[in-house]
Amino acid sequence: MGKTNYRFNPETLSYDKIERNIKSLVKRLLGYLSTSIVLAVIISMVFLQFFDSPKLRRMKRENERLLTQYTLMNKDLDNMSKVLKDIQYRDDNIYRVIFEAEPIPASVRKAGFGGVNRYSQLESMDNADLVISTARKLDVLTKQIYIQSKSYDDVMTMALNKEKMLASLPSIMPVSNKDLKRTASGWGYRIHPIYKIRKFHYGMDFSAPTGTEVFATGSGVVKWIRRSKIGFGNHILIDHGYGFETLYAHLSAFNVKPGQKVKRGDVIGFVGSTGTSTAPHLHYEVHKNGKKVNPQNYYFLDLSPQEYEKMIEISSNMGQSFD
Repeated sequence: MGKTNYRFNPETLSYDKIERNIKSLVKRLLGYLSTSIVLAVIISMVFLQFFDSPKLRRMKRENERLLTQYTLMNKDLDNMSKVLKDIQYRDDNIYRVIFEAEPIPASVRKAGFGGVNRYSQLESMDNADLVISTARKLDVLTKQIYIQSKSYDDVMTMALNKEKMLASLPSIMPVSNKDLKRTASGWGYRIHPIYKIRKFHYGMDFSAPTGTEVFATGSGVVKWIRRSKIGFGNHILIDHGYGFETLYAHLSAFNVKPGQKVKRGDVIGFVGSTGTSTAPHLHYEVHKNGKKVNPQNYYFLDLSPQEYEKMIEISSNMGQSFD
């Protein structure tokens, strides 16, 4: 027999028997259930506020791991950048200098990426600054490495063609000059023999009798021969490739034709005094990448160090040119 419950009635000062029915039981049960749910929600909220769920803990650990990897990657990229800068320096100042090649412009090496924002899809990520910085460094390094690889392809090609290149360099004097007796006016400011004014002499003069043989100073192709009664007079321009050209002026006669291939030491013409000239001589110029340069720097197959110093002294003491 079930337990009977009573409730005190203050009006009658007696205990009334509590009648139980299904409705009251359901109502009480629902009350308990509602209270339990509310308490469970409150407890869950408090728990989540101070304690992480297993899934959240895993996500946080993964995020910390990724942040550590990005940080280490940034350090590695910085180290790679330093190594690449050293390689670029060697390329521009050693390898390309050896082969007389122009260095790669800094504007090409450090050119950025144009167009739309390449990193817009990363901006919504947590720690976006770190991620974008790493992505940008990686892109810059990738491009610079590509440019450097193409540069080394060029250097390799130049190395394979080294023999041909060395044969093409203008590296002897254009006339026979034993004891350097035919060395005349050199590179620099001189008094013009006709106008008697101070004028820059963009070449080197070799005094010699009319008809003296003139030699190609390096292998190449005759770009043109021209006849004139003024200026350089009868003159020849040879294209040696690799950015080099040589000019031979005031000739009395030619021994080559335009488009003809010549080798170093071939006789291409003869000394004269044509054009604006005061005496038989050869005016000789060396051009590098379209600019006139001092021919004295290119006689390394002809002269010993002592002869080179003597030639510089003789050409520098000449205060007047022949043209």
